Parts: sequence; structure tokens; C-alpha cells
Amino acid sequence: MITQESARKRAGILRSGPVAPQYLRVLERRTSHDDLIDHLVRSTALQRGEAARVVLDVLAFFDETTEEFVRRRHRELQAGGGVNTEIFERIAAELPYRAVAPPELSLRQLRRIVYG
Repeated sequence: MITQESARKRAGILRSGPVAPQYLRVLERRTSHDDLIDHLVRSTALQRGEAARVVLDVLAFFDETTEEFVRRRHRELQAGGGVNTEIFERIAAELPYRAVAPPELSLRQLRRIVYG
């Protein structure tokens, strides 16, 4: 098992401070992405630490489960002033475009994910 400290060092990111929770699962399961990080450094204005952070952000985004995605989007849309009727319809419309689309979920199933 990879420790938080060794994972941070291997990824070339922050040298101190806690790792954000959304990255822990990615750091524990993924191997080094040095080739991708090197490519980003060469092809963009990003420094190595910034490129590593971008890679972790993308991996964490795509590592999100359907339930986590539904809860996160509900919070975001609700914080933006959306009402549940519109929020659940929008989430239902977004789900098929995820990297790995889940089976079609009814609006009731989406509400149950959020509210239990």
C-alpha cells in the first residue's frame, strides 16, 4: 500500500500539507504519470508541480462514482440557485456524457442518491 507521503513525492506535487481527499483514492491506485506530466510541462506553460496537480485533478474527476457525481452536481447546482426539479433533470441529462456512462437513472433514483 502506498502512503500519502510517498504518493505525494512520487507525483511531484506539494511537499508539505495534507492531500485533498479526492486525490487519495487516485494516488493509492495509480502508478506514476511522469510521461504525461513531462508532456504537459513541454507543451504548456505549466511548471512540473502544476502539471502534476492538473493530472491529479483529471484523474480524480474521472474516478468519481455515479453517486459521488450526482451528489456533487446537486450541491453545485443548488448553490447556484437551482431548484430540485431543474437540478435532477439537468443531472439526468449530463450522466450519459460521463467517461463511463452509468445505466439510465430515473429522477426518483437520482433523488434517492442525494437524500437516501
